[in-house]
This record gives sequence, structure tokens and C-alpha cells, in this order.
Amino acid sequence: MRRKIFLFSIVLLLVIGFLAWQQSPQWLESFNETRAEETKEYRAKGLALGEVSDQDTCVSRVLSDYASCTDSAYACTVNQGIQLKACLETAQPSENFCTGVPEFNEKATEEEKNWARYGCWDAEIAGEGCRLLLRQKQQFCSQ
Repeated sequence: MRRKIFLFSIVLLLVIGFLAWQQSPQWLESFNETRAEETKEYRAKGLALGEVSDQDTCVSRVLSDYASCTDSAYACTVNQGIQLKACLETAQPSENFCTGVPEFNEKATEEEKNWARYGCWDAEIAGEGCRLLLRQKQQFCSQ
């Protein structure tokens, strides 16, 4: 009896594994389509905002949108990052926009980490995504 239960369990696991494997390409395709649509949407939002804004407004609006985002932390950060990058492409320059922004390094220094951390705290925005968005400002200012 135990042997039959064991064999049945193995067969069941194999069937479940096979079915999951068959579904994964469909799930991935759907995920990629959704990401592509969201990328277009947030890029368009960013370009439109930048057309009527300055660089400071781009950052403050994106941080505000991030803070009120109800999606996953991943989606909020990625989507707002796309919007910020596009906004900064078309925005009018802001006086002193890059003043006090540390030079961007691929591996953040303590100075960079503190700059982003305190920038988020000052804006009363929690979450790693806020710091990643400020790193985009930092990268923009280092170009």
C-alpha cells in the first residue's frame, strides 16, 4: 500500500511539473506583453510631462506618483523610473538641478547612499524604490 501511494505521489508530481512547464512560456509571453505595454504608457506619460515641466517638477512628480503607487514595489519602481527618464529627456532645465548631487558610480559610495537616503527621508517617502529613482537623477546629472 505504501509503495502504491509513493508511486502515485511520484506520478502526480511529474504530471504537475509537466503541466507547469507547459504553462511557463505562456505566462512569460503574457508578462512580457504587459511590460512592453506599460513601458510605452509610462514613457509617453514622462515625455508629455517633460514637455510642460522643468527637471525639478519631473523628479517631484515621479516621487509623488511612486509614493502613492498601489502596485508591487517592483512595478512602481520600474514604471516610475521609465517615466522619470523620459520626463528628463524633454523637460526644461531647472536652475541648480544638479547642485549637491554626488557623481554617479556603478557601485554606490557611502556619500551616494546617504544622499539618496536623506533625499527620500526629506520627502517623507519610504522604500528602496525612492532611492533607486534618486539614483536616476544622480546618473542624469553625471552625464
